[in-house]
Amino acid sequence: MEREEGIEELEAGVSQQGEELGEGTVRREIVRTIFSGSETMHFSVSWTGGIKIGDLSLDLGSKGDGDFTIHARVTDYGLFRLVYPVDDEFTTYVRGATKLPYRYEVHQREGRRETRRLTLYDQAGLRVKYRKNEMEEEVFPVAGTVHNEFSSFYITRVTELVPGESFMVPTFADRKRNEVSVLVKGKEDIDTVFGRVRTIMVLPQMKFKGLYEKTGDTVIWLTDDECRVPVRINSKILIGSLTAELTSYDNPGCERY
Repeated sequence: MEREEGIEELEAGVSQQGEELGEGTVRREIVRTIFSGSETMHFSVSWTGGIKIGDLSLDLGSKGDGDFTIHARVTDYGLFRLVYPVDDEFTTYVRGATKLPYRYEVHQREGRRETRRLTLYDQAGLRVKYRKNEMEEEVFPVAGTVHNEFSSFYITRVTELVPGESFMVPTFADRKRNEVSVLVKGKEDIDTVFGRVRTIMVLPQMKFKGLYEKTGDTVIWLTDDECRVPVRINSKILIGSLTAELTSYDNPGCERY
């Protein structure tokens, strides 16, 4: 009971903060669809010119009592696989109506290097604890609630998207709270694994480095319906750009696909 009351008080504060800082309006019916229990997505990742270099999988699962896990895995089987294999896993634990993270685990295996990171989010206490491998834990105060790079992706999907307008998603990255502006660019019909569908283009304008070096904005194409399926993602990097195309999708709560 105490845990539930604490979450309600926290989310009430988040709602008020969202109005003050320009955070978007969460669409509850879309939340119910996407977070209906489980959702799995698989993407084929290609480099500039259509050269296929790897895969990305995103799995959303319920832990009960309103808690969910977001598990992402990035694998590389491109030209450099034999000399520099990449196999990265990211697990984010979220809870509550606004799906705020409370735990984030990273396991990166790149070449001969293996790195583990653990981030704990004290949303009510406005602080973030971070540890890399066996190094000493660091504590960072934050000026408000925060998402991480994965929970911000999901909260963007469930937010009211009005073409031409922007909203803010507070995101903890690079050891600080970043107010990420998300621009809703407009609608576009594109060819997808589902055939030709109407999509909404959103541009999270990330000014931080995060886990991977970026040189420009990321563009996400979401289906223009209650499922908000990300059918294409494009990110500019140091050399060229990466494009992730959805190849498979499953969510029992989304009967449309």
